[in-house]
Amino acid sequence: MDFKETLKRDLGSALKSGDKLRLSTIRMMLSEIHNAEIARSGELTDEEYAAIVAREARKRAESIEEFTKAARQDLVDRETYELSVIRAYMPEQLSDDEIMKIVSETIDEVGASSPSDFGKVMGKLMPKLKGKADGKKVNVLVREMLAR
Repeated sequence: MDFKETLKRDLGSALKSGDKLRLSTIRMMLSEIHNAEIARSGELTDEEYAAIVAREARKRAESIEEFTKAARQDLVDRETYELSVIRAYMPEQLSDDEIMKIVSETIDEVGASSPSDFGKVMGKLMPKLKGKADGKKVNVLVREMLAR
């Protein structure tokens, strides 16, 4: 069963269970997928589905941060629940140790030795980690390793 079919099946179960927040979150993801398919003029690849889900998760995480600063616990709770729904559709994320191993291998592969090689490393690294690791986390780890 492909990603879109899974979402549609889960949409039906959310509708039957009366979980309005889960229902609206799944509808939003289906809408984002539909818009991306229109923009691309065709079906999306698994990587493109993963990118959409990751983008939506990132939006929720940023919203949670902002709502926390604004002391809006009601909105924090809503966004946290939406984020948990979205994360259920994300591909499994790599652990910090796995990311560090890939970062280290890529630094050796590129021959990077200083922070000025950051762009080269990230350019080679991100296609390997796309959809499997948070870009901000990877960015921080690469900067730390190049600073040594």
